[in-house]
Amino acid sequence: MKKAYLSVLILFSILMGSATSIFANPVKYEAAAADSRGKHLVLIASDHEYRSEETLPALARILTKHHGFDCTVLFGVDENGHIKAGESNIPGLEALDTADGMIIFTRFQALPDEQMQHIDAYLKRGGPVMGLRTSTHGFKYGNQESDFAKYDFQSKVEGYEKGFGEQVLGQTWVGHYGQNHKQSTRITIIPEKAEHPILTGVKDIHVQAGGYNAEPADDWNILTMAQPLMSMEVDGEPDATKPPMASEWTREYSGENGTKGRVFTSLYGASEDLLNDGYRRMLVNAAYWMLGLEEQITADSSIDFVGPYKPNTFRNAGYAQGVKPEAYNGFESPVPANNDVAPPAPKKKKK
Repeated sequence: MKKAYLSVLILFSILMGSATSIFANPVKYEAAAADSRGKHLVLIASDHEYRSEETLPALARILTKHHGFDCTVLFGVDENGHIKAGESNIPGLEALDTADGMIIFTRFQALPDEQMQHIDAYLKRGGPVMGLRTSTHGFKYGNQESDFAKYDFQSKVEGYEKGFGEQVLGQTWVGHYGQNHKQSTRITIIPEKAEHPILTGVKDIHVQAGGYNAEPADDWNILTMAQPLMSMEVDGEPDATKPPMASEWTREYSGENGTKGRVFTSLYGASEDLLNDGYRRMLVNAAYWMLGLEEQITADSSIDFVGPYKPNTFRNAGYAQGVKPEAYNGFESPVPANNDVAPPAPKKKKK
């Protein structure tokens, strides 16, 4: 009987070990000791369209290699441990328990409570947050029961209306302000904000993502304005029907005990947006600022990509297939790990 019990226990341990390896998620980049700033950032990627699973490992490598931040990158993964864009399963979120900063790029997540509890605890302690693009509607629970349903972008919970987007980033989902793949966006600095640390050395921002609507609140410190263009070209003509609208801002939110957390929100950040030097530098500067390290920002610090970066064109379901997070270990592997993306669905003929 004891031998049989022992055999079952060993088998169970083996299976659990296999499951752990299948769902092992974190990609960790550690700064060289001589360059370390002693700060740990956790980057969370799981959206359906804008290729956060490409933006964030590329950004993390820059922050580690050139700026001395330790970075942990987490992805939405499927049952086989492959990265799946928008998947509501992000193992490894316990890394937030000791993190100094969180960079989040998610959309419509309904994470299991055992995962979401780590984001909740991080926000309760007022940890710094950088939110990109779809993170304004980063969570969606609908009618699903969860202890964390208040984070839903349509939340009606008293005191936490409109969820994470509104309460932390400053805005929930509002709508598009320009057409993706037909209209790119020119982002300009508000002259009065040119001396803000986040804008140090930043110029000539042109991004591929179409515009998002913004509805500024009184507590926004708006840094930049976005002008939708009539083409995808950097010198495209402005859309005369769409005047400039706020695109990046800072604010503070309150943790559970009243601790104030610094927030930087950008309505952009698609994988192709990161190719622009000005936009990339702004995100790097924002990482320093949210951690209270603005005095360490310099206009000429390196923002070069680390390893090959040739992003896929963003679109729904257009993510690289068959990639496990471990493909991004180290600094030399290409991002994305492959370009094996499903072809777009054929357009239906109009009857």
